[in-house]
Amino acid sequence: MTEQSPAGWHPDPLGRHELRYWNGGQWSEHVSTSGRQAIDPPVQPQPRAAGKHGRKVTKQLRKLGVSASAQPGGGTLFTERVLVFNQNAKLLEVNAEYTIYSQGGTVVGAVREVGRTFMSRTSGPSRNRQSHNFEVVDTHGKVLLRLNRPAKVLRSKMSVFSEDGEAIGEIAQKTLDFAGFWSFGTKFTLESHGHPVGSMISDGQEGWECVIEDPAGNQVAQITRSWAGMTKEMFTKADNYVLQFRRPLEEPLRSLVIAGAVALDTAFRQK
Repeated sequence: MTEQSPAGWHPDPLGRHELRYWNGGQWSEHVSTSGRQAIDPPVQPQPRAAGKHGRKVTKQLRKLGVSASAQPGGGTLFTERVLVFNQNAKLLEVNAEYTIYSQGGTVVGAVREVGRTFMSRTSGPSRNRQSHNFEVVDTHGKVLLRLNRPAKVLRSKMSVFSEDGEAIGEIAQKTLDFAGFWSFGTKFTLESHGHPVGSMISDGQEGWECVIEDPAGNQVAQITRSWAGMTKEMFTKADNYVLQFRRPLEEPLRSLVIAGAVALDTAFRQK
């Protein structure tokens, strides 16, 4: 393509998808395969070396029956088939932080809570009664998604925004947050601009496993909370989650599913 070529869909020159959108000046991150649109940046960041943390991730996945070599992804948050969210352990946590790994144990991004201070953590209301803001970033620290969870009363809700603040959708808890409802599981709806695009159904209060379905009821992803280790479980609020995609997802569902692991943690664990 030349800079004079008109904008439009053309065969993906990188060979990763059927079509990629040419915006009139360069190849964009918008791609399409079999009529399903997705996001795949044309230039992928170089993954960091796995190291000891990466080896822990592969061990963590093996315990869940996930092979590090199964269904390899594209090396980014929006192209990996398996994402591992490991919360950084802190004895006194002010702002929660999660490192996101690929199934091969390389870092592909992070989630960081922003805006809270030590005073609000120690002298303010409980975490559930405070608003929480998160940023999902890539390996270079570029913000990809912004998340907001308002103060929780009986239900948890998380709003998802693009890097420039444009609303993508929200994850809203539908079942009430008290004991009588836990035996039936906890349901969240995934909505975009008032329209349902999917749902999340957790198996109980601690959110050990959550199935994500599209509007037709087909399972498209699964989030599993994995054992963080005796020390982390006893003395910190740090949790580990594994997100497995059953198939490539188009937007906005992909972004909402990625935010789902953080939504589960703030709904169930970060109290």
